Amino acid sequence: MIHPTAIIHPDAELAEGVEIGPYAIIGEHVRIGRGTKVGPHTVIDGWTEIGEDNQIFSMASVGGIPQDLKYRGEETWLRIGNRNIIREFTTLQPGTVTGIGETVIGDSNMFMAYCHVAHDCIVGNRVIMANGSTLAGHVEVEDFAILGGLSAVHQFTRIGESAMLSGGAMVGQDVLPYTVASGNRATSSGLNTVGLKRRGFSAETIAAIKKAYRLIIRSGLRLEEALRRIRAEVPHSPEIAHFVAFAVKSERGLCR
Repeated sequence: MIHPTAIIHPDAELAEGVEIGPYAIIGEHVRIGRGTKVGPHTVIDGWTEIGEDNQIFSMASVGGIPQDLKYRGEETWLRIGNRNIIREFTTLQPGTVTGIGETVIGDSNMFMAYCHVAHDCIVGNRVIMANGSTLAGHVEVEDFAILGGLSAVHQFTRIGESAMLSGGAMVGQDVLPYTVASGNRATSSGLNTVGLKRRGFSAETIAAIKKAYRLIIRSGLRLEEALRRIRAEVPHSPEIAHFVAFAVKSERGLCR
């Protein structure tokens, strides 16, 4: 299943059922899992580990050296899970020794054309990055998040579970789980209620999240007071616990 024009380093590890298209290049330290398909002219390099049943389309650049002037060729990793779709001209880069030493991408994500995931990022599961969306270094994106086309996320920023960035959003602060952020120097613009309903969240859970959201974003309270009131007034659930924990952990401040 390897096209004769592909160039594959003899030390690369390819599992059963891997397909490599015309003119693709696979580097020395690359490991590719069962059933993954690599499209024409794709380059996979560096210390890169790719799981099973991924689809990597033409011209993608996976595992190339990070765009960090401090990088000096150290062994740092890009780790990609299973069943991801990586479309044309997407760039996914490994970690750095000044970061966590690896970039980690989970399962069942979709990276549309021209997406960029920089060094030391962590991307969860079932994330969708639309065309041209970009993560700077050290960004964390939790499960089920959706990044609209041409959105960009500043380094060290976090995007919460089931959050959504509108097209063109420029995000410089943490985006709370279950919310929508939009605009240049993005601000919070409501709950991602459509996404929550699609995931099967109950009406009661959505109502509780809405109350917690209003206390943090719309009440004008200091964050500490808003969190105190959420703990006292909003019915406890795993979703509310995660919402609060995310806010408490924020270092860049919350997108409000």
